[in-house]
Amino acid sequence: MSTQQNKWDNTYRNADYTRLEVSAVLKRNQHLLPSSGHAVDLACGLGANAICLAASGLVTEAWDFSSVALAQLEHYARTHQLDITTQQRDIEQHPPSVNQFDVVIVTHFLYRPIFPAVLASLKPGGLLYYQTFTRSKTSHDGPSNPNYLLAENELLNLCAGLKVLYYREEGQQGNWQAGWRNQAMIVAKKP
Repeated sequence: MSTQQNKWDNTYRNADYTRLEVSAVLKRNQHLLPSSGHAVDLACGLGANAICLAASGLVTEAWDFSSVALAQLEHYARTHQLDITTQQRDIEQHPPSVNQFDVVIVTHFLYRPIFPAVLASLKPGGLLYYQTFTRSKTSHDGPSNPNYLLAENELLNLCAGLKVLYYREEGQQGNWQAGWRNQAMIVAKKP
């Protein structure tokens, strides 16, 4: 087992499913989901987004590096009769295939080299839900390594060629104590 996998397995070992939260990008834009189709939650962790997608009627896959997180998600899905298939997968080495999904969601994961593959995995008309931390943070939330933080408007640039349905990135503008800070989010549609 790699050090990285061990780290994430330990993080998820004693997780509390009563404290899981759907990502803000999905919670605020769930109404944009198709009524049917095939979805994937990439780097899903404990799978709060996958649970939401499956509960919305989508055939859902959940991919993550951590076997511990996936085992807990599988148990939850069975108990709640949700259509979720898990896959232990290093998506940095094995990103999704072309034209595979109607919905792709990624939260708090950024590995720029696979971004083109993530976009290509959308079927025509497919939706990307993406949310992660930015460099222009107003707190210490999230990673500190700039390799894992979006530059200003970078998420918009990474999604060039898609139709933007929703975008939010407040950065350090105005009153830092108000609003939605430290992250950027997008919902975009493949033509």
